[in-house]
Amino acid sequence: MDYSDFKRQANAVTDWSVDYLKGLETLPVKPPVKPGEIAAKIPDAPPAAGEAMEKIFQDFQDLILPGMTHWQHPNFYAYFPANTSPPSLLAEMAMAAMGANCMSWQTSPAATELEIKVVDWLRQAIGLPEGFTGSIQDTASAATLNTLIAAREQATGFESNKNGLAACPTLTAYCSVEAHSSVEKAAGLAGLGRANLRAIRTDDAFALLPAELEAAIKQDIAEGKKPCFVTATLGTTGVGGIDPLRAIGVICRKYDIWLHVDAAWAGSALILPEQRGMIDGIELADSFVFNPHKWLMTHFDCSVLYVSDPGKYVPAFEILPEYLKTREGSEVVNFRDWGIALGRRFRALKLWFVIRYYGMERLQDQLRNHIAWTARLAGLIEAHPDFELTSPVVLGLLSFRYCPKGADNETALDALNEKLIAALNDSGKAYFTQTRAKDKYVIRIAIGSIHTEWRHVEGAWHLIEETAKTL
Repeated sequence: MDYSDFKRQANAVTDWSVDYLKGLETLPVKPPVKPGEIAAKIPDAPPAAGEAMEKIFQDFQDLILPGMTHWQHPNFYAYFPANTSPPSLLAEMAMAAMGANCMSWQTSPAATELEIKVVDWLRQAIGLPEGFTGSIQDTASAATLNTLIAAREQATGFESNKNGLAACPTLTAYCSVEAHSSVEKAAGLAGLGRANLRAIRTDDAFALLPAELEAAIKQDIAEGKKPCFVTATLGTTGVGGIDPLRAIGVICRKYDIWLHVDAAWAGSALILPEQRGMIDGIELADSFVFNPHKWLMTHFDCSVLYVSDPGKYVPAFEILPEYLKTREGSEVVNFRDWGIALGRRFRALKLWFVIRYYGMERLQDQLRNHIAWTARLAGLIEAHPDFELTSPVVLGLLSFRYCPKGADNETALDALNEKLIAALNDSGKAYFTQTRAKDKYVIRIAIGSIHTEWRHVEGAWHLIEETAKTL
């Protein structure tokens, strides 16, 4: 493709992108397709000869677009938001055009130095103490795995990296029963074994119980095991539980255990000074992760991991074959040593574009709106005789269930709410996900899209009410 043709095609894609974003409301949030339906329309073998870009892009619109779930839709309330914005999209375009592998300072000096700066901008914005140093990872799941590996090496004096875990005592890790599944996955992948992850009970607010954490640690020590890692979650995926960070941190210091804070979703709310109570005790943590790609207008993937002491983290990943050596040596930061992957995308660019374009005040305004609308929706649910909130309202997240007057059979209520969410999602008018809260099947609503307004939230509530009447 010559550059004049590329320019013409790029302009066409840009025009389509604008029309797509402007017309999101008219699309079904979740596509009405069956498994295999899209694949059946795509040839089984690749073409022998090249095809015109016009035809390829038309097939994209005809075959692929109808099978997409629209995460930017104003009525997307499932999982957590995965926000984008025009400045972030422009940065993604520029980053893709350069095609840089930013694995070390020498391979792209500006990428490394910009990452250092914007990550520290965010550190200041969310209230982390000076001394916390960060890097941009792809996801919080990867960050959790990375920090568990670093904790494993600290606990074994780097013996596990050198000779394997067979030469080490049995290591144990801890999190609440509400913690993200990535913690369990990390325990398996890091070699501790999922059986050596202790899931600690929570209180009525779905927060980890510190006394039970310490009891589990003591029991493992008595059995000759070595506790090495605790995950405290700020904003659990199911219902938004906020673990008591200071109390957990005191326990971790007492037993010399790495404390990792998973604030993947809720961490963005720390740009609001009134939400900083969540990180009381953060000075006791060894690592902290949150995802600007969830709630800060930045394209996936962009997860920021901070560590309180890089000297305890980086050596777990550092390796220096001859082909990676550069003359700058220790004068510079090489982010290839801050995780498992060697290659790295220029993710800092989109953060830089977003923060500079909107400024912290605009970002704060958006989050405050989402939080206020969630509280307002909770009031509508509480006022309705046939619905009930099933967990505390946390920032932009709530859970509820349909519970008609006189219905008291829990098995039947679970089935009823399962039917309700299926009908809602099949309508294409809104998209929700479910969880279990105190063993009840409940429906989650996460408000966080850049395109959502109160009218959308109010409309989604009316849709819930009307759909429930039909069951």
